[in-house]
Order: sequence, then C-alpha cells, then structure tokens
Amino acid sequence: METLIRRSPVSFDSQSLKTGMRDDWTVVLEYEDEGEGPYLVDLSHRARWDLQDSDVDSIQPWGIQLPDSPGQCVFQNGILINRMNRTQASIWHLSGEKPDNPDGAAFSDVTDATVFLALFGKDIFAITEKLTSLDFLDFTKQPPFLLQGPFSHVPCQMVTLEKTATGSGLVFTCSRGYARDMTAAILEAGEEFGIHPAGENTFANWLDQLWG
Repeated sequence: METLIRRSPVSFDSQSLKTGMRDDWTVVLEYEDEGEGPYLVDLSHRARWDLQDSDVDSIQPWGIQLPDSPGQCVFQNGILINRMNRTQASIWHLSGEKPDNPDGAAFSDVTDATVFLALFGKDIFAITEKLTSLDFLDFTKQPPFLLQGPFSHVPCQMVTLEKTATGSGLVFTCSRGYARDMTAAILEAGEEFGIHPAGENTFANWLDQLWG
C-alpha cells in the first residue's frame, strides 16, 4: 500500500527541535531558537473547508450555528467559522483533534490548496501595517472577526483573534502558490521587531491562554 505524504508549502530557514506526524503531515512542534516573539507559525496541516450554499444559514457544521453577518466569526470546540457573505463561510480547525469531515456537497476541503499561517505576539500590527491597509484594530469590531482583502498584494482571508494592550494575533489563509513570497515578506517586515518562526506548540499555548 502506497504511503501518502503531504507537504506544507511553507519552509522556514530554522532548525526544528521537535516534530510529529499528523494526518500524513510532518508538523514542526518546536524550533531551536524561537525568541520571545513576535511569532510566525505554519498551520497548513490544520484542516480547512469552504462552505457554500444558497441556504447556508440552515447548515450547522458539527452542531455549530453559523455567524449571522459577513465578517463575524465563532470559535467552538477548536473550530473557527468565519462568515464571508450571504451564501459562504470558511471553516478552520485550530486546536484539538481533527473533526470528522463534514458531509454534503456544500463543503469543499481546501486544506491542500491553501497556506495557513498564524502571526501573534508583540508588535504584530506594526508589522501588518507595512503589508496591508486592512484595519485589524477596528474599534467597532470585537475579536474574532474576519477581514478579506490584499495582504502583501495577495488576496487573503484574515481573522483577528486578539487585539489588546498586552498582546495581539491573527490567523490567515491564501492560495498555496503564494506561500514562499508571503512568508518572506512577513519575515522581512518583522525583522526589526525580532520576529521568529515558531512551532505548533507555541501557537497552542498562546491559543490556550487566549480562549482556554
């Protein structure tokens, strides 16, 4: 029987300290030198789905009610659901065990077609303002909330998870083909702030502190 190997489109110039296998992906859990943040984490192995249906409000993936309005998000049982428009939502698995694949023609698995990154820690929005005009600090919105638009000139879906005086962070996706240029642009923009690639364990710890 042929062994399936799935590869992330992201490659950091850092030495991994701990790795693990998950759903045929090799996942970096920890790098040798991760610094004190800000951090850039590759989450491309985490499952993602696109949900599209003319009656999308009647669909409840794993019993989770979709947000009512475009831009709104809900996080429940390790799953982040982002309302994109009247007929469409994106679904991102952030923590815990991977859920069963949702049933129905309305769902499309986009995990292997996209790159998935997390950016969190100090000075995050000083970094993002170099790369986009999207307003991650919009005072009218409470995290988590979705923004759609160009980031480093690439169409992205981006969700602000935290925007406090002590910390900030976001997760985002874009087409897989932009992975190399996207990570290079972020690392260059964040160099003056001491940005480092980090493993999934660092992201999981931050997420636990944020939402428990």
